Amino acid sequence: MAPSFAVAQHHPTKAQQQKDKNNWRNLSIAGGALGVIGLLKHNALLTELGIGGGLYSVYRYEQDRKGQSKVDRRRAALFSHTRIKQNGHWYNRKTVTRNGHKYFAFVKAK
Repeated sequence: MAPSFAVAQHHPTKAQQQKDKNNWRNLSIAGGALGVIGLLKHNALLTELGIGGGLYSVYRYEQDRKGQSKVDRRRAALFSHTRIKQNGHWYNRKTVTRNGHKYFAFVKAK
């Protein structure tokens, strides 16, 4: 059970990924605004901090955006298989319906 738990901690949920991306986007906007305020007030420190922080936030936003796509592709590749082998055991893909939504799950083969 420990390896499954570790994997779950390593990969944030899709909602958490989206929240992180939104936070980086908002920080980049705030950094840009701070840079503009620094320019208007002729304050070099505010300008440098704002522009530097904004550029770093844009970089992180792009990294999270690309990373989210990679996770989606890996998930799609995994569930494209009808049967997988994990830790010496075979698992079959099964369709599960909950609250009117269809999901895939892997169930240990007997």
